[in-house]
Amino acid sequence: MVEHASVHSSVHEVRDHFAPLRAQGKRLVTTNGCFDLLHAGHIQYLAQAAALGGILVVGINCDAVVRRLKGAGRPLQTEQDRALIIASLRMVDASFIFTEDDPRAFLDVLKPDIHVKGGDYPDDIIERSTVEKNGGTVRILPFLPGHSTTGLIRNMG
Repeated sequence: MVEHASVHSSVHEVRDHFAPLRAQGKRLVTTNGCFDLLHAGHIQYLAQAAALGGILVVGINCDAVVRRLKGAGRPLQTEQDRALIIASLRMVDASFIFTEDDPRAFLDVLKPDIHVKGGDYPDDIIERSTVEKNGGTVRILPFLPGHSTTGLIRNMG
């Protein structure tokens, strides 16, 4: 295993692990996604997210949810591999796999200071009310045009 990688088995483990740092005033930034094939758009997005706060935690969609969202041929990599790859990035402090169709349940547990999504999402994302009721804010970060996993797969064929 990669020494830096911090893949947690549950959102509750993530919350407990970072509780001491949050008690010291460190801001928690969260995001989530499939992260099936890591590309430059992901790197730019995660670097921008990390720059917003002291701790960056990434929720990884489980394999079953990725199949529902992206289709029968996806994911290309297992949820465990995707979580390890993302957690191994220098700007990411931890990842975990979540099984719900959307992130609202884990956001209710983590109560992030900032939750980020890419610019390919509308401003009125479903997570907004959950994040804001817990005192956090939502940030939509710029999308790097021409960089998507779906586009990469299409170009391979």
